[in-house]
Amino acid sequence: MPMIEVHTDLPGDVATVLDVSLDLDVERAAGRRHRVRPVPAGPGSRTSGRIGAGERVRWSLRLYGLVPLRHTTQILEVVEHAPGGGASFVDTMVSGAFASFRHEHLFEPLSPAPDGSPRTRSTDRMTWTSPLGPLGRLADALFVRRTLEGLLEDRNAEIARCLRA
Repeated sequence: MPMIEVHTDLPGDVATVLDVSLDLDVERAAGRRHRVRPVPAGPGSRTSGRIGAGERVRWSLRLYGLVPLRHTTQILEVVEHAPGGGASFVDTMVSGAFASFRHEHLFEPLSPAPDGSPRTRSTDRMTWTSPLGPLGRLADALFVRRTLEGLLEDRNAEIARCLRA
């Protein structure tokens, strides 16, 4: 099972970074390159604001401006006060293009910046299984990993921008 792990140091305390990370409007802004947007997915789903445990979101996107995809995820858990002052949340695919997909979002406090302001390390741990066996593994090597890394990079840059605003 392929895995991506990305660490991003962000301005702000853990609670603020968690709130911004759970905001679907931030995700929408971050996904402009692939026209990512939340669309209605029935009861228990959201299209804007802060998403919480048990809620679902269906994402509509166009990879490379050409390939339309739908991907529905559910927030499995949100831990706002983990030991050591951290926090986390986990989302998993309910339906979509992957055979399986899981994204863990981990937040831990860092030592303050030189000016005394709080900082948080965000860790994204994404695992997935592409369908179609060997063809899926080839797709992983050719473009899936790179696309997912780009989506994470865009998302983390937008989170950082919001925290600095």
